[in-house]
Amino acid sequence: MNKNKNKNNFAIIGVAGYIASRHLQAIKDTNSELVAALDKFDSVGAIDSFFPYADFFTEYERFDRHIDKLKREGTKLDYVSICTPNYLHDSHIRFALRHGAEAICEKPVVLNPWNIDALQEIEKETGKKVNNVLQLRLHPSIIKLKNEIESGPKDKIYDIDLSYITSRGNWYFISWKGDDQKSGGVATNIGVHFFDMLTWIFGDVKENIVHLSDSSKVAGLLKLKRANVRWFLSVDFNDVPKEIQEKGQRTYRSINVEGKEIEFSGGFTDLHTLSYQEIIMGNGFGLEETKKSIEIVYNIRNASPIGQKGDYHPFCRNLKK
Repeated sequence: MNKNKNKNNFAIIGVAGYIASRHLQAIKDTNSELVAALDKFDSVGAIDSFFPYADFFTEYERFDRHIDKLKREGTKLDYVSICTPNYLHDSHIRFALRHGAEAICEKPVVLNPWNIDALQEIEKETGKKVNNVLQLRLHPSIIKLKNEIESGPKDKIYDIDLSYITSRGNWYFISWKGDDQKSGGVATNIGVHFFDMLTWIFGDVKENIVHLSDSSKVAGLLKLKRANVRWFLSVDFNDVPKEIQEKGQRTYRSINVEGKEIEFSGGFTDLHTLSYQEIIMGNGFGLEETKKSIEIVYNIRNASPIGQKGDYHPFCRNLKK
């Protein structure tokens, strides 16, 4: 294995996961080196396209020992990329910090607001940072929207409809993603980056109302300082608009601001690489910046839905009361 001391050295936890390939690409694109990878599943042949000489482990204990050995031999670990199931993020972030590395963690960084407080204490103890991948903040269309809002009337309250349906098969509900204790539920698993983006642009939460919540979909009204957001999130194919289904598509994504559609379907390909570039320059999004979105999804998860009352998302009309 090539351990180049002039490059940033990375380890990755959860390398067999769906999102891991974007992290591997970002590590490669930033001229960094992957020295070790961990996953309990061994279907990880994709590593060969990026770092064929990286050491790979299926057991956490051996991985831990190997990282410690590298450190004692003089190979400094700079970053640990974390692509594991949501409920494991907290533990794996602690692993990174205690091995003297910064953490780069997929969203959601943790499931509960108090987990952030505890990690901030470990940041202070170790002097290392937790970086959260919040790629929507780097998307050109979202940056343009933020600039438009900031240059617009300061007292205007915007009306927004957010709709995101990403169809999942039966496997989803059998996997950890279908277990609220492990994934945080639909709002956390597929929606946390949208809530981060909305509070980043439109300010703090004034009220968080949930109209609907079950294992496959959740909807509500989020009142922010400068926006009222009706939102609908689902993994149920039946919620995809018929005209979209007829095109053979299984995903529907829409942000409508004051009747104007914000186009952001494309432009995602290189956002992980851009995130890594910013992190390496010291500009990563830290724990304090992700706290608002974690509080939002925690409150959604623990709310009592009020049903079809008040100002609810139009898609709720298509559902049985």
